[in-house]
Amino acid sequence: MPLTTLRIPTTDGQADAFAAFPDRGGRHPGVLMYPDGFGIRPVLRDMARELAEHGYYVLVPNPFHRHGPAPVVELPAHIGEEDRPAVFARLMPLIEAHTAERVRGDAEAYLRFLAAQPEVDAGPVGVTGYCIGGLYAMRTAAAHPARVAAVAAFHAPVGVDGPGLFAPLTAQVHLGHAEGDMTPEALDELHRALDAAGVGYTSEVYPGTVHGFTMPDTDAFSAPGLKRHWDRLLPLLDRTLTRRE
Repeated sequence: MPLTTLRIPTTDGQADAFAAFPDRGGRHPGVLMYPDGFGIRPVLRDMARELAEHGYYVLVPNPFHRHGPAPVVELPAHIGEEDRPAVFARLMPLIEAHTAERVRGDAEAYLRFLAAQPEVDAGPVGVTGYCIGGLYAMRTAAAHPARVAAVAAFHAPVGVDGPGLFAPLTAQVHLGHAEGDMTPEALDELHRALDAAGVGYTSEVYPGTVHGFTMPDTDAFSAPGLKRHWDRLLPLLDRTLTRRE
C-alpha cells in the first residue's frame, strides 16, 4: 500500500501531508481525512492505509502546518488520561489559531491538490474527520457543496458554528457521537437544525464510548466504537462516490 509524503501549497506556505492509495494502479475516489487534535501520527497512517485498502486515495494533511511540520507537538506513544492536560495546554493555542477562515482556505488547497492527482478519480470526493477534524470536515463540505458528496465526523463538535454551517450542505452526512459528548437535549437540537437545513444525514450516539473513541493510541479507545465507525463510513463512501478503477 503506497504511502507518500507530500507538501501542498496553500496561501500560507506549504502544508505537510501524506497520502495512502491502492497499489493496483488506476484512478480512485478521493477522500480528505482530517486528524483529531493530536495531529498526524502512526495511528492516522494506519487508518488511512485501511481506508485506502477499500479503493480510495486518502489525503491526510497537517492542519497546524503554520506552526511547523507534524508532529507539531511532541506526543507520547500512548496518550493516557494523565497526559492529556499537558498535551492540550500545548495544542489549544494551535487549535484556536486555526480559524474557520483558515480551514476553508486550506480546504480549497487540499481539494485542488486531489483534483490534480493522476491516481484520483474525477468524480466527487468524501471528507472525514475526528474530534476537531470532524468540524473541519463539516466546514469543508459546507464551503464546497459542488465537490464534496459525503462527509463524516466522529466525536466532533459539529454544532459549535451554529445551524448556519448546515444550510449549504449537499453532501450526505454521518455523525458518530461519543456517549459522553452529547446530552439527549443537545442531540435533539442538532437534529432539528439538520432537519431544518434539509440535510440528508444519519446521526447516532455510539454506545459505551467517550470522546476520542476511534483512536487506538489513547485511553479513550473503544474497539467496538472503531468498528462501528468503519461500518458507517465505508457504506457512506461506497454509495456516494463515483468509482472508475
